[in-house]
Amino acid sequence: MVAPPTGGRPASRRVGTDGAGLRVPRTPPAVRRPPPSRVSSPARPVAARSRPPADGRLLVDRPAGTAARPVAAGPSRPSPFEPRRRSSPPPGRLRRFVLRHGWRAYAIPLLTIATLLTLVDLARQDTPSEAATSGPAVTAPVSAGEAAVGEGVPADADPAEGEAPPAEAPAESPPAPGPGYVEQGAGTVTVVPGSSAVYGSGPLHRFAVEIEDGIGVDGAAFAAAVEATLADPRGWGAGGRMSFQRVGVEEAAAGEFDFKVSLISPGSMETYCPGVGTGGYTSCRYGERAVINLARWETAVPDYEGDVATYRLYVVNHEVGHALGNGHQECPGPGRLAPVMQQQTLGLEGCARNPWPFP
Repeated sequence: MVAPPTGGRPASRRVGTDGAGLRVPRTPPAVRRPPPSRVSSPARPVAARSRPPADGRLLVDRPAGTAARPVAAGPSRPSPFEPRRRSSPPPGRLRRFVLRHGWRAYAIPLLTIATLLTLVDLARQDTPSEAATSGPAVTAPVSAGEAAVGEGVPADADPAEGEAPPAEAPAESPPAPGPGYVEQGAGTVTVVPGSSAVYGSGPLHRFAVEIEDGIGVDGAAFAAAVEATLADPRGWGAGGRMSFQRVGVEEAAAGEFDFKVSLISPGSMETYCPGVGTGGYTSCRYGERAVINLARWETAVPDYEGDVATYRLYVVNHEVGHALGNGHQECPGPGRLAPVMQQQTLGLEGCARNPWPFP
């Protein structure tokens, strides 16, 4: 008899015999499962598919016999295998304007700027300049001589000054010395060559001397008379108030001067003193020029009673006084000396004639 096994699971109670007659446990036969059936399970009814409606909504699959349920169309979920695209911000106003109008977006600002510049330029042209308010600008013709300068008569901001012509011709006129004077010159001016030392002390004022061509006057003699007048201690430089120096042709051409003393014929006075109203009789100051009338230089005026030399001192000091910024003065009283800035050419008004600023 076979002893039962020790430990482990108990032997099956189901035993059998082998060929020798021994009892052995019987192994239960393996259960054979039928192979999986190749027949599919009954198909469930597939939802009927229909075309998406015209309004863009989607319909989901539905079982047979159920109503279709519309689903609003929405953005599809991105595939995990596709790279994400960064959404760009909406364009600003300027970019939308450029995208909408194209090349016009660049042309409109440029045309606007050009229009504004044109309007500003027109406004400047319509505004009168300072020179126009003080009288019309005059361009003096150029002399053909070797010492000619011809940049004309620049009108500065100060109004022109001169002695108005008398209401009627003087009752008595002193006879003109020598052969008289030329009524109308060539209209061009020439700077007298030569220069001088500095006369006096104080602030320096440089001047050039010029005469009109064709008037038959010795330019050197006229320049020497002007120099002597301005160098006199009774003149504008008295007491060290200022000093004077005459400059020559090159300095005058370069503009290195403060004023000019010009001798002009009566017929050309309105050219070099436009709008002043000299009437061809009086002298004037216009722009940078102290203009001396040739007729007055040669004949003086009745109140000077033929004292041409003294009148020449007066007319130079008077017109140079205007160039230095001095205005007209009145007679201070009968019998007293007339101020040099009094219009002595038109009358002394009871004063005694006086050619000096500081007699």
